[in-house]
Amino acid sequence: MKLDHDDLNRLIEKLSTSDIQEFLLEGEDFKLEIKRNVFDQNQVINNLVSSTSFDKQTIANQKSINDHIPVVNEPEEPQVAPLGRSDLTEITSPMVGTFYRAAAPGEEPFVEVGNNVKVGQTICILEAMKLMNEIESEFNAEIIEILVENGTPVEFGQVLMRVKQS
Repeated sequence: MKLDHDDLNRLIEKLSTSDIQEFLLEGEDFKLEIKRNVFDQNQVINNLVSSTSFDKQTIANQKSINDHIPVVNEPEEPQVAPLGRSDLTEITSPMVGTFYRAAAPGEEPFVEVGNNVKVGQTICILEAMKLMNEIESEFNAEIIEILVENGTPVEFGQVLMRVKQS
């Protein structure tokens, strides 16, 4: 089995939007293994109850406290353009990875606020599983905002930049 860069990107994107917790794919010259750690509050409580001798009131209090703690895995509210700026288009992350503004440390960033970009121009890099994925502009535009710091982890669908299409 051969996996090229585009195939790998599509696979990672599909897996990031699925409920699959573990995935293993082996080829002649590669092995791809993905594991997710999903926090399950009920499982933690059940493990706690089975391994510790608490009275029923303590357990009820813990469940009540946990009911008021937001779940870590809930999707964030989608980010929208600031009021009065409906003319802006959001560039979102096509995958989970680490955001880089330049090709290498110490090099000039691909884009800065105020730059004009053309279709196909590289605007950033997303590193996923040690692969550097160049993200290209899908339209001619002016960079209005860059919302992610260099070297920051990003989620699928997270807004990276806001641009004004030209």
